[in-house]
Amino acid sequence: MTTPAHPGRMFFVTLPVADVARSRAFFTALGFTFDERFSGEGAACMQVGEQASVMLGSHETFAQHSKLPMADPRTHALALYSFDVPAREDVDRVVDTALAAGAVEADPLEDLGFMVSRSFFDLDGHGWQVMWTDPAAAQPDAEPAAQGAGV
Repeated sequence: MTTPAHPGRMFFVTLPVADVARSRAFFTALGFTFDERFSGEGAACMQVGEQASVMLGSHETFAQHSKLPMADPRTHALALYSFDVPAREDVDRVVDTALAAGAVEADPLEDLGFMVSRSFFDLDGHGWQVMWTDPAAAQPDAEPAAQGAGV
């Protein structure tokens, strides 16, 4: 068991989005919830973990906080976002829901045996990977399922 270096520290990543309400509805359909304490007209605080959040900020809000020009996520990758789901079938369920809500598939299903993933581009072009890892493979005494496989 490891102890976090900074217990209780909150972590925020801000993504520029064209329409905060539309993006909020999209991610709500995927099962995410929002923290109203940090949400408002120009941003919505999407909870992705106990102490981790993604701020969906309007282009104007993003520009107020960044000293550099905003890149277009449809033509430039600045980061890739991944999250895990509790069950293997949830990978397809979440990505299929995203696609039905207007996302575009980025990568088809990849099955490494111990890990399954599938990716999509959200409404603004940000890349998201949905993944599931076999809990048995995550045990400290488990043998690696694939040599050289990395995440």
